[in-house]
Amino acid sequence: MAKDLFSSHPPFTPPTTEEDRLSWLRLIRSPRVGPTTFHRLMREHGNAQTALDALPKVAQAAGVDSYSAFSVDAAKTEIDLARAKGARMLCFGTDAYPASLAAIADAPPVLWCMGGRKPLLQPMVALVGARNASSLGTRMARMLAEGLGLAGYTVVSGLARGIDTAAHQASLKTGTIAVMGGGVDVIYPAENAVLAAAIADQGLRLSEQPMGTYPQARHFPPRNRIIAGLSMAVIVVEAAEKSGTLITVKDALEQGREVMAVPGHPVDGRAGGCNRLIREGATLIRNVEDVLDRIRPENDTDNTTHTSDRTPPQNEAPAHPSPQALNAAILRLLGPTPIHEDMVIRDMGLSAAVISPALVALELDGAVQRHPGGLISRA
Repeated sequence: MAKDLFSSHPPFTPPTTEEDRLSWLRLIRSPRVGPTTFHRLMREHGNAQTALDALPKVAQAAGVDSYSAFSVDAAKTEIDLARAKGARMLCFGTDAYPASLAAIADAPPVLWCMGGRKPLLQPMVALVGARNASSLGTRMARMLAEGLGLAGYTVVSGLARGIDTAAHQASLKTGTIAVMGGGVDVIYPAENAVLAAAIADQGLRLSEQPMGTYPQARHFPPRNRIIAGLSMAVIVVEAAEKSGTLITVKDALEQGREVMAVPGHPVDGRAGGCNRLIREGATLIRNVEDVLDRIRPENDTDNTTHTSDRTPPQNEAPAHPSPQALNAAILRLLGPTPIHEDMVIRDMGLSAAVISPALVALELDGAVQRHPGGLISRA
């Protein structure tokens, strides 16, 4: 009786040796063991090897017979692949693991990382949004990311097309983290291979998925909780009403993070999610000063950084596109809000001699509308 009164779970011990890290990887990769189960087993058993030894009985009690944990050889193979690719293991509970991410209920026990540690040492802000971003949306993302970087914040995003890409590009020099849906060594989309290499060189790529994993749809919601978990705030730039971006927002709210959104034109479907978030209480963002006013400590007297759009534009079309591809790329950049024709030409990365005739053709087809002052919009 007295023994029961004073018994307690063994103390949690983070990994300190190669053997410990091998056991951690085996435990999180074992069947039916996700982050929540991993942490429960660690609370009950104190270390990964003891938890692994207990797994067959735990599985049997749950009605699973002939249970086998992830093998030693398979774990060694993953570790060897990581070393060959230049990735390192980051484990929950170690000094290098970010405190903000460790605070969420289902923090990833193991992360594979490629890049430097510096981005994790700065306060982090997530910047996410539509893959089919408009010209104004990508411009806004670049402006916010650049301003946050110059103010001392790391920009976190998901390496997707559109807003994510613009955010990473604009914050490469000041600190950016790409949280990946597949393995940290598998670049998706493939068109971001050069950007991903630059992030590994100047920033940080990380993933909780096994090395070599090609991303599938089911991997992205768990990825989004890491984006939110790392960050003190999540900013949404363009998101449809049923966008996957809003999963990140849901995670952020559950984790107690600040949610901010950039408003958009009411008839632009890419703005529907942002406008609804603002209506429901998210902070409306017009510029980086609005963000800093919400997240900067009150005793921070540093001057607000004013930024200009100096990041090289992201090409939306191939160097010699077909007329159909060119028209589609132009229409992707345009929305109901009029913008200057020169902005479209710069964002396309093509000459005016190529773009102008295409715009005239789209105007004649009724797909593009011209406005005074050289402005154009999608009809």
